[in-house]
Amino acid sequence: MEFKSNISRNSIEKRIHDALSDSPVTALLGARQCGKTWLARPLASNVENYFDLQNFVDSVRLEESNFNILDGLDGVVVIDEVQLKPELFQKLRVLADRPDRDTKFFITGSASPRIIKGVSESLAGRVRLIELGGFSIDEVGWDNQSSLWLRGGFPKSYLCEVDENSFQWRLDYISLFLGRDLPLLIDTKLSSEQLRRILQLIAHNHGQYWNHSEAAKIIGVSYKTVQRYVEILKGAFIIRELSPYYINIRKRLRKSPKIYLRDTGLLHALHMLKDHFQLSSHPKFGASWEGFCIEQIIRLTQTREEECFTWSVQGGEEIDLIINKASGLYGFEFKVGDAPRRSASMISALDDLKLKKLFIIYPGKTNYMLHDKIEAIGFQNLKQITSIFD
Repeated sequence: MEFKSNISRNSIEKRIHDALSDSPVTALLGARQCGKTWLARPLASNVENYFDLQNFVDSVRLEESNFNILDGLDGVVVIDEVQLKPELFQKLRVLADRPDRDTKFFITGSASPRIIKGVSESLAGRVRLIELGGFSIDEVGWDNQSSLWLRGGFPKSYLCEVDENSFQWRLDYISLFLGRDLPLLIDTKLSSEQLRRILQLIAHNHGQYWNHSEAAKIIGVSYKTVQRYVEILKGAFIIRELSPYYINIRKRLRKSPKIYLRDTGLLHALHMLKDHFQLSSHPKFGASWEGFCIEQIIRLTQTREEECFTWSVQGGEEIDLIINKASGLYGFEFKVGDAPRRSASMISALDDLKLKKLFIIYPGKTNYMLHDKIEAIGFQNLKQITSIFD
């Protein structure tokens, strides 16, 4: 991926360099077009050490030598889009274990069940996994919140000069992902139109509780088909599920997960929302804000997926996001209004979950306390919460 930008990605670059110094193999995983190649290409020690598996010449270089061309390379070797040749993982395992060579391997991939399986089975104990998303708020600058929310973080979408071009890029991305990229990840019997219906239904349910059976009835496919493709879309970093947090209280807890498009730019394109005026009057306005904030919090705090939950009592209180850290549970609510207030539901959740603190994130600039454990945080001040997890 090529683009010109003065946007710094210092944080992820530091993590990459730290991983290369500590591990024989580093894997950078993320959605297509999120900037993996732009970060990876300069790492190769020389031209011969760079392999783009979407490039026919590079693919032949590896295949003709039965991957043995990798044996004699020194320094950092970069293999881009490695999921296209999962048989490479066994070779990398052998190369990573050589006691007499200090070659480092940097691989990238658009995550899939195959790439995760290959890494976990062949490279266990030898690989550092790093997840890459699109641009985050601390990369583009806090004054650019509005553009990042509307356009999403994919570099080519965010960097367009006008909203219309960004919108068209995202429409094209969705079509190419469903028609070309997804079939490369898995064998599918569904048409691109059926795949689009699944993605559109997810967009319709963005920020809501997801039920495979109900979705299957709407789309006209089996429960297992919906379940499989939801897992694939999660593995491709297109959607996020928040699992319900269980706690032993005498209340009937909701057991369904919440579902989100990770990139709000894709969400808005699927709903045909081209600008903030259309977004602000759309039923998904609040849910869009919620999903946007969740992704930014996860990125800012470097929180792992297995630490993130949602919580809801059927017909009662609800917490949008719960982060489970060693120091305790932290709750997050997201309000798109100007001056959020505390509610009886929040007080009840504090008691039920024994939360260390509950934050209400809203699109403002002022922080204020609503309770000794409830604080409204203006989005502009969101980075302040990272200190509580240190």
